[in-house]
Parts: sequence; C-alpha cells; structure tokens
Amino acid sequence: MGSSYGPRASETSPYPSTEKRREDNMNSPRLEYTAELLRHFADLRDGSHGGATSRREKERLFTAAVALLDPYARQPLEEINADLLLGTGEVTATGVRGRGTGLDAIWALSWPEQQAGAIQPVVIRAYYGVGAHHPHLQAGTAGDWPLNVFDEKQAAAELPTLRAVASADLHNLVFRRDYRIIPAIMNGWVPRQPA
Repeated sequence: MGSSYGPRASETSPYPSTEKRREDNMNSPRLEYTAELLRHFADLRDGSHGGATSRREKERLFTAAVALLDPYARQPLEEINADLLLGTGEVTATGVRGRGTGLDAIWALSWPEQQAGAIQPVVIRAYYGVGAHHPHLQAGTAGDWPLNVFDEKQAAAELPTLRAVASADLHNLVFRRDYRIIPAIMNGWVPRQPA
C-alpha cells in the first residue's frame, strides 16, 4: 500500500504494530533500550526502583549496578583511548562514593593533551542523588540517561548508551578547546575516500 511518500513504517518495520503491543507486559520481548525506559517509567509510576522502595535498598541496588556496569563503562573509554588517543590515555574508576549530594561512581579517561588544555577528562558518571527517586548516568558535559540495571544482560545492553555518553562528552570537550586535543587527528588521520 503506502502513499506517494513510500510504504508506511508499519509495512516495513520488523517490529509488531502499536496495536499488537498495547497488550504487552514487562515480560514481553522488546528492544533492550526500550525495555530499560519502560523499567524506568514503571519505577516512577510505582514509586520504586527495581522493586525497592527504601533509600537503603535502592542504594544497595545502585552499588550492585555500578559493579555490573564497570567493564561496560570502561570499554568505550578504552576504545576511544586506542582509536583516537593512540593509547596515550589512562582510564580510571572511583567505585561507589558517598558524597553530600548522594552516591556516585565515575569512570574517566584522561590524556596529556586534555590535561595540557586544562579541561576535564572524558567522564561517564553513574549517580543517585539525595533527592532522586532512582539513579541515572551522565557524561561530564551532557545530560541524563536512565540507569535501571539489575543483571549482567542489562549491564551488557548498556554498552551502546555508554558509547554515546563517552562520545558526546569527547565531542563537547573538543568544542571547549579544539581538534588538537585528539592525537589521531594531529598524527594525520584522514577519512577513507569512497571508492
């Protein structure tokens, strides 16, 4: 069918139509990132986080989520270090820290050009603020993403988000200085030309 603009999304989409999905529940199969959003919004609706309602239990879940996320938060930083910083950087992690504003954990990538430019490192931060209902992820320079990770599979599914967080932060740091903080560019990297 379709229209003069081409087929409708429902005719080409590999996903079931909206009508079919309205009857779904939290156990129905879906994309990992939309499942995380649903967990996040259900927590808001239900006044809980992963089934927990007390601050103490939510903090326990946050601490467990940080441990599960650790290898996946390090991975995009290591990838950026290898590909863009030519191995000159260092990835560090704080583990969970209690601060006056709540709990947080930071994974950071620093390198000589960033330090010489007096700008912050690339940061992935997990945090659970004092007045917050549940935890989030953020970059050093960019917004908030839901953090609803309760098992290894959910932690692994965060890798694309963690890559986006780290990439957004690096992008913003370049704009705060310039492209010269990226060793691969200064080493003469050029994009491949289409054949």
